[in-house]
Amino acid sequence: MVYIILGEGFEEIEAVAPCDILRRGGVEVRLAAVGGGKAVKGAHGIALAADISAADIVPAKGDMLIIPGGMDGVRTIKADEDARQLIGRAAREGARLSAICAGPAVLAALGLTRGRHITCYPGTEGLMDGAVCQTDSAVVSDGELTTGRAPGAAIDFGLALLARLKGGAAADEVKKDLVY
Repeated sequence: MVYIILGEGFEEIEAVAPCDILRRGGVEVRLAAVGGGKAVKGAHGIALAADISAADIVPAKGDMLIIPGGMDGVRTIKADEDARQLIGRAAREGARLSAICAGPAVLAALGLTRGRHITCYPGTEGLMDGAVCQTDSAVVSDGELTTGRAPGAAIDFGLALLARLKGGAAADEVKKDLVY
C-alpha cells in the first residue's frame, strides 16, 4: 500500500501528480490526513478528501509513504506526534520512504536523511540534517529512500516511484500514455 501523508498546507501538485501516476500504473494509493480530519487543505486552497487518518495506518514492509512538500504541510506533519510515530514505525518496519520539495525535512527531523543522498527544494538544504543534497537532480534514490526536488519535478517523481514499485516498463507505459 502507498500512503500519501497530507498535512494542512501541503503542496497540491506534489501529492496529486504522484497519486495519479501511481494509480494509472495499478498501485493502490490512499491519501492520509494528519490530525484526523477528512479533508485537508493544500497551500493553494485546494482541499483533498482523505481516505484514512494517518494515525490509523499500520505500516508494513513493502508499503510506501510519500511526504509532499509545502512548508506549512511540512510544519503540520512535524508538529503531529502520531505522524512522527507513523514515519518512525514505517522506517523500522522496512517501508519505503519518499518525499519531495521540502518534504525531506520531515524525514530529516527524525534522523532519517543523515548521510543519505537526496534532492530537495533549493534553499532548504540546511533543514536536511547532514544529507548529501543534490538539488541539480529532479529525483534521487538512495536505497529505499526516494526524493524529488520541487513542484516542477512532481511527474518525474511519480514516474520514479512507479518504476520502483512496478518496474521500468510500467513507468514507461504511463509516461507514454501521459504523452510526457
